[in-house]
Amino acid sequence: MRRLTTLFPSEFLEEHAEELGVVERDRNLQIPVLVWALVFGFAAGESRTLAGFRRSYNSTADETISLGGFYQRLTPMLAKYLRDLVEHGLDEVAVPDTVDADIGRFRDVMIADGTVFRLHEFLSDEFQARHEEQTGAKLHLLHNATDQTIERIDVTDEKTHDSTLFKTGSWLQGRLVLFDRASVDHIGLEEASAWMRCKA
Repeated sequence: MRRLTTLFPSEFLEEHAEELGVVERDRNLQIPVLVWALVFGFAAGESRTLAGFRRSYNSTADETISLGGFYQRLTPMLAKYLRDLVEHGLDEVAVPDTVDADIGRFRDVMIADGTVFRLHEFLSDEFQARHEEQTGAKLHLLHNATDQTIERIDVTDEKTHDSTLFKTGSWLQGRLVLFDRASVDHIGLEEASAWMRCKA
């Protein structure tokens, strides 16, 4: 927590939000509280709902907001703001002079991940749930950490397996691929001569 608040002090979070216009017409929204509610909400287990993020925000904010008001604040501009924060964090923690020389053999470091969001039951027809669970959508992301770009982003129902969207092939040649509990085509990876590391 201290490391994160050092990287992202409240003043920085507020100033950048104002620069982008995230809080231009909503001075009552506490940007630092919103950021930490979203960040630590994702870190708190498998079940993540927008209502849960709002409860987390309201538990520490000076003024609470309704569920509808919370939804209205989830805008494309807020998404851009959060992407900027990720890029800022990557810039700050990057220490190329101290990285082991073995990393030099890779032309790119790629990160593949899938995250499930719990949705309202009204969306159950479009996004099928697994078993008896609440309906959910899965965000599939392929991030190029070297170039700090998003190479692919897909939203599916949560039944869609990561391996159906993570296509192996010659594009993996010479790349280090990091993924979290994703099953992929290992034969294809061997053919592409890619190196992989999996976090269980």
